[in-house]
Formats: sequence, structure tokens, C-alpha cells
Amino acid sequence: MTAMTTYVLLPGFWLGAWAWRDVAAGLRGHGHDVRPLSLTGMGERAHLAGPGTDLATHVTDVLNLIRYEELHDVVLVGHSYAGAVVVPSVADRVPERISRLVFVDSGPLPDGMCQAEFTAPEQRERDEELVRTAGHGWRLPPPPWRERAAALGELSEEALDRLTRLSVPQPWATATTPVRLTGAWKRLPRLHVLCGFTAERIRAMAATVPAFREMADGDWTHRDLPGGHWPMLDRPRELAAILHEAAA
Repeated sequence: MTAMTTYVLLPGFWLGAWAWRDVAAGLRGHGHDVRPLSLTGMGERAHLAGPGTDLATHVTDVLNLIRYEELHDVVLVGHSYAGAVVVPSVADRVPERISRLVFVDSGPLPDGMCQAEFTAPEQRERDEELVRTAGHGWRLPPPPWRERAAALGELSEEALDRLTRLSVPQPWATATTPVRLTGAWKRLPRLHVLCGFTAERIRAMAATVPAFREMADGDWTHRDLPGGHWPMLDRPRELAAILHEAAA
């Protein structure tokens, strides 16, 4: 029987802890301690968002959870944005409190790169225009989820409704703050849960695209979970099973 493990679950853009509801339930069913976290300005903490909410704010959110809840041997799980920049930043600062890193359809960006640079230039221009015109100069509104339903995987009507109701604008400074890493995080075991990419494609792209370099270097374990970019919503049982196995 697998011993109890402590999981900290971090959501990507526009989402809060609510997005992990079904995954958290699955892990708790195995007796684990599960801490889904809404980062500052997101989910039930949406009222705390401001122009100064940046990557450092979100990293501090997680560091404070680990410190004040006295968490140790944490499996730190990040989806999308959280995996790209928050997870490696936290692990870089407190590697002694982390047992494993899990990147859900995401991967760590190299030191000095920001989340916005991972998107294509034309997409970044569109996002910046949305921030300027619809986000009061500092927030990126959620996408029109129902118009993007085809790209979301096999989402149920309930999941699509929750996305539409509960997503909130993302403070844009979280996307434009460069990640600052010493490399201490690289000593930790890493699991890649791959939904939109294969391990082979990541290795191929890493040869020419700097953003993929850290996703190909080092000692990785890979698990395929084909589907949309939001597996915590469209395949929560399968994702919970993968995370449970990671603790074994």
C-alpha cells in the first residue's frame, strides 16, 4: 500500500483551486493529503488581483503554503503556466521540501524567459491588445471557452459551464515576469504528463527552440495522457491515477 503523500496542485492561466476538484477527490480517496491552491488574484482570491500581481507574488503564495503549513516531501504539481514558471521557481528555492515535480501538459522554461515568450509572436500581440483594450491595461481576460470547445478535449457540459462561470482574468504581469533560477530544482525527480505533445516531439523541438530546452534535458519520466490541455477537467480520474502512481 502506498504511504500518504502530500500534493500541492497549482492551476494554469485563468483557473483556481476549483479546477482540481475531481483530481483532489481521487487522490484523497487513496488517503493522500491534497492542497489545491488558488494563486493570488485567481479563483476565490480574485478580489486580491492588482497590476502588481506578478510571478513573484505567485511563487510567494506557494512558498508560504509550504512554510506555514509545515509541508515536507511535497509532490509539487503544476498545470500550464504554473508548471512552466511557478513550479521550478518554488523548487529552486526550497528543494529540500520537495520530493517530486510534476508538469501537466507543461514544462519548465529556461532561466530568464517569461511565460508570454512561450506563445507565438502573433498570439502574444493579440494577448497584449486584449490586455490593453479589455483588461484595463493589466489583465488578460479568459478566452471564450464555448467558442474554443473543439480544442478543449472531451469536456462535459458541466466542465465547460464551470470554466465559463469560474475563470477570471489573469494578471498580465504573471506572464511577463522572467523566471529566475539557479538550477537547484534540477536535482529533483521530474514527471511529465503529456497531453498535447509527445516526448519525441519535445526532444525534436528542443534542438531548435530554446523554450523546450529544459523539457528535454535531464532525467525525466514521461506519462502520456492524450486529450485536451485541461486533463484535470476532461480526464480527472486518469490524471489522479497517474499522480497516485508517482508517489509509489
